[in-house]
Order: sequence, then structure tokens, then C-alpha cells
Amino acid sequence: MRDGLGEGLALLALLAAGAMQLAHADDWPQWRGPDRNGISKESGWLDHWPDEGPKITWKATVGLGFSSFVTKADRVYTMGHGQDVDTVFCLDTGSGKEIWKHSYPAELGDKYFPGGTTGSPTLDGNRLYTLSRWGDLFCFEAANGKILWSKNIQKETGIRIPDWGFTGAPFVYKNLLVLNIGDAGMGVDKNTGNVVWKSANKNAGYSTPLPFSQGTEPLVVIGSGQSYVAVNPENGKEAWRVRWMTEYGVNGADPLISGEKILISTGYGKGAGLFELAQNPPKEIWKSKVLRTQLSPGVIKDGFVYGMDGDTDDDGPLKCIELQTGKERWSEPKMGTGGLLIADGKFIVLSSHGELSVAPVSPDAFKPTARAQVLGGKCWTAPVLSNGRVYCRNSRGDIACVDLRGGK
Repeated sequence: MRDGLGEGLALLALLAAGAMQLAHADDWPQWRGPDRNGISKESGWLDHWPDEGPKITWKATVGLGFSSFVTKADRVYTMGHGQDVDTVFCLDTGSGKEIWKHSYPAELGDKYFPGGTTGSPTLDGNRLYTLSRWGDLFCFEAANGKILWSKNIQKETGIRIPDWGFTGAPFVYKNLLVLNIGDAGMGVDKNTGNVVWKSANKNAGYSTPLPFSQGTEPLVVIGSGQSYVAVNPENGKEAWRVRWMTEYGVNGADPLISGEKILISTGYGKGAGLFELAQNPPKEIWKSKVLRTQLSPGVIKDGFVYGMDGDTDDDGPLKCIELQTGKERWSEPKMGTGGLLIADGKFIVLSSHGELSVAPVSPDAFKPTARAQVLGGKCWTAPVLSNGRVYCRNSRGDIACVDLRGGK
């Protein structure tokens, strides 16, 4: 009896330890993380580093571009460009070694920026979906890279390509992929790639479709060339639009949603605006140039917005503003057009110069507990935290996998 009881307690302890470990780690299957808001539930990762910096487990090169990462278990996926082809990569998270890749012809598209891939992959179960700037849409078997189906959605539909190509990440809704193509998106069957619905043949913007609910109706909000538009993902029916004119039609940053409020913020001096979702169309609460997020969206936490202010050539600050009023609380200079996420009450920030930093989330000040140079070049892609590892990249496609495992 005693031996049996002892073995049972030991087994329970092992199970509890395993559960705790799982609770502290998470995959990153889609753009902006598990909840699409730039916030991770991971905890126990190292927020203080030695003088020589954190451990960089591996480095790799995937080619030109700004694509982000998605992860599942021991695999990380991203995209890059080189020698007139785009390539989708699957790498081992522990070593950075290539597990599989697929390349296809693509233009560099270096119009006023280095060019290369800008959209990010999306994982859905055992499938990986990617969309290129020129309309190449792929469905891969995530484990081995087998192409389950592919097509060039632009050539098939004749839809207009915006000035910097299609971007964003595919959003999976039930049996559909919702894409930022056309004036207010496009829906295709995720099992075949067949077009289910489409919008007017006008310039798309550059954001990723962001899901939310308004009453009982499921909606996604999409940045077009002239507006932010909410549509039903099942049929593309428009619910409302907020006219939002940014220079060159670069409505690139995803909006941020908190309860019944939506914050829109874009670059080129445009600024930000907060709107009340209970109204149709949403009612303006305030507008200001206090925050101008050109590329990477900010993050909302406890009634405050944290985001990069300014354009890629500004070397601008990381800012904290009050969501309800737009009042600036603090400004940390010379962070540039990098990106950030929040996990376990702390920021993980990658500056546009490749400096990675950690700081407690606070509306009072930005006070880093750790800082290290992990990359050089242009780093416009927000870092990704998954299972204790932080993935960082620059425009050349250099990747640094920073190991923050180890607990407190």
C-alpha cells in the first residue's frame, strides 16, 4: 500500500511538473502570436543576462526580406528572397538546421526599400500557408514541405497589385483563408485555394486581417489603400469602414482592439485615432500625431499603448500613451522602426539597429533589466518568443535565435 501510494504521488508530481513546464511555454502559430495581439503567456524565461549578453543558440541566413516567424514544437518557419526566387524555410528550433525549403520565381521588388519577402506564414494544424507579394499562394504539409495545392491568385483573378505588393499573413477562419487582397479582402477555400468571395479591384493595404466580434457577428478588419474596413469573413459582406488616408496608401500596421475600442495608427506623419466600436461606423474619440506606427503594430496592456513612433528613416522612439486619451506618458529615444512583444509583464523589444532589450511593462518609464546587440543591419521585424527562444531577423535575412530558457 505504502509503495503504491508513494509511486502514485511521484507520478502526480512528475505530471504536475510537466504541466507547469507546458504552461510556461507556447508555440507561435500565427502573426502576432497565439492571440494575435503581440502578447505571449510564456513565463520563466531569463530577463536578466550576463555582461556578455544572452546565449545565441544559432544563426542562419534565409535571404532578403522582413517576414516574421511562426513556430510549432521543434520547428520554425519563415521566408526570404535571393537570386530571383522567394523561399519558404522550415528550420529546426534547436540547431537552425534546414528541415525543408521550397523556392519559386519572384521579383525582388526593391521600390524605395531593400525588397524581398514582406508577408509571414500561418500555421493551421498540420498545414502551412504563405502568400507572396505577387500573389503566389501555397498550402504546404508543414512537416515535410509537400505542396498540397498552390496557385497565383493575382493571375487567376486579375486583381490589382498594390505598389509594394501583397503582404500580411493569411488568416484562417473555419474553412477559409482571408487575405488582404483587393479593397476589402478576399476569401479562398483553405482546402483548394478556390476563390469564395472577393472585393473591389482597388489597392489593398499592407496589414494582416484582424479578427474580432461585434455583437454576434464575426468580423475581420483589413487595411486597404484608403480605409480600414470591417467585413464578415464568411462572405466578405462589409460592416463598416473608417476612411484613413496615409501617404502612398501605406496603411500597414494592424489596428489594435481593446473591448469596444479600436486604435488605428499609421506612419508618414499620419498619426493615430481611437474609435468607439459600438457605433456604426465607429465614432471618433480622439485623433493625434502622438503615435505613428509605420510597420509594426503596437501592443495594448492595462489601458496603455506601447509602440514604435515614426518611419524607417526617423530613428524614432518607443512610446507609451494612454489609450483612452492619447496622452503621452513616456518616450524612449532612438529605437527606430523595430518591434516589440509583451510576455510575463515584461517587454521584449528589438530596435531597428538590432539591439534586443527586456524591461518591465510600466506606464511610468522604460527601464531595461537586460540589453544586448544581437544583429546588425535593418531590423524592422518584431521579435517572436516561443518556448523560451526569441527569434530575431534583419533585412538581409540573418536570423539570431536567442535562448532565454532556464527559469528564474
